Amino acid sequence: MTDHHRAEGDESRQSTHTQQYPYPGFGGGYPPPPAYTPMPAPAAPAPAPVMHTPRAKRPVALLAAVAIVAAAVGGGAATLVERFAAENGGAGGTGVTGTTVSQSSKGTVAGVAQAVSPSIVEINATTTSGQSTGSGVIITSDGEIVTNNHVIAGADTVKVRLSNGKTYTAEVVGTAPDKDLALIKLNGAKGLTAATLGDSDGLKVGDEVVAIGSPEGLTGTVTSGIVSALDRDVTVAKDEGQDQRQLDPRQGWPFEFGGRQFNGDTGDSKTTYKAIQTDASLNPGNSGGALINMNGEIIGINSAMYSPSSASGSTAGSVGLGFAIPVNTVKSDLDSLRSGGDS
Repeated sequence: MTDHHRAEGDESRQSTHTQQYPYPGFGGGYPPPPAYTPMPAPAAPAPAPVMHTPRAKRPVALLAAVAIVAAAVGGGAATLVERFAAENGGAGGTGVTGTTVSQSSKGTVAGVAQAVSPSIVEINATTTSGQSTGSGVIITSDGEIVTNNHVIAGADTVKVRLSNGKTYTAEVVGTAPDKDLALIKLNGAKGLTAATLGDSDGLKVGDEVVAIGSPEGLTGTVTSGIVSALDRDVTVAKDEGQDQRQLDPRQGWPFEFGGRQFNGDTGDSKTTYKAIQTDASLNPGNSGGALINMNGEIIGINSAMYSPSSASGSTAGSVGLGFAIPVNTVKSDLDSLRSGGDS
């Protein structure tokens, strides 16, 4: 009885609870409310990937753009510098485009010779007294050529032969007898290979050099040596008054050095200039040709060489005592030569 009563009492309490809290879906039963579970505190939001990625990429893209712009500006600046150098020749406004030695041949005699030989010419000057043969250096693509004054002094006609064998007639533009310099211009020339004029002030004794000219009419002869000395006082005849063409053409142009005369009498009218001394072999006909550094730049105009003579008057050739007019002297006189010079 007791157990049955407890059971009935339980049913009675359950029934009363069901009527008081209706809840659908459980067969009329009334489950207890779910246990309370506290919600965790919200975590700090992580940076969204979409926001992080652009921040990482933007600096990279910006740097790339800056690099591209810098390259463009650098290229433009280089172009402007090259254009300025071409228009001004890097040599007081010579209009020289310039010869260059290939990177693989830089610093070699062969590389210098290959690059510069097309800019060196043979000059034949004719007067009523005879002919003289010398050399010259092309400094503009339309045929301006620097040479020695004594090569063309008193000439009635001047013929120029290029390294490719082509011949032109030339006119004397201007002369500077005090410095033994002259400027001539080819008639009807264009598209020639012009030489690059260097900086003779940067020369040092012992620097390697190459000489190119037409000794004894042997066009395009290449010799090499070093700078033996700087600032040598060399004295030469100032004008055609001595008429060097009446001398033995194999004897070379007379000059004085150290108070002594070489290769004949320089006469009464003479001038003295500072010269580069070299042991590169020079011979008659090299006058007016180029003395070149190992970068292929003209650093001097060959002007005199010592050629000892025997008692019979024949010559013994070069003995490694040659002299050249510094190219900076040439550059400083170009404007004057173009306007006629001192003649």
